[in-house]
Amino acid sequence: MADTARSARLLAKLLAGAGAAHFLVPKPFDAMVPRRLPGTPRTWTYASGAAELAVAAAIALPRTRRVGALAAAGLFAAVFPANIKMAHDWRHRPAPLRALAYGRLPAQAPLIGWALHTARAASRETAPTAQP
Repeated sequence: MADTARSARLLAKLLAGAGAAHFLVPKPFDAMVPRRLPGTPRTWTYASGAAELAVAAAIALPRTRRVGALAAAGLFAAVFPANIKMAHDWRHRPAPLRALAYGRLPAQAPLIGWALHTARAASRETAPTAQP
């Protein structure tokens, strides 16, 4: 149980850090916003940063961890098009940068898995125990 809580806290910290970065250094995130989306890239950058912060807070609290972790899995899936755009836009950059951009693509799967694992663990921790 302690490992599960530690894993959840680490996931929350990862999301909180990413969410804060959207506000502190928004320009790189603006460049990842697919052009097809309505509105300005900055609006999407701030909205996704706020979503990451909200999800991080939900995961950090045991009472809302399950819902927050499920939201995190959805969020990780929702930002995948931005990672595809980044990989496409960076295809002519130097090899280390290309590797970074391409490496983000398969990295989404373990993040989604981590979030789903956290949600399952939170369900077990909050499930009512049977009374004899």
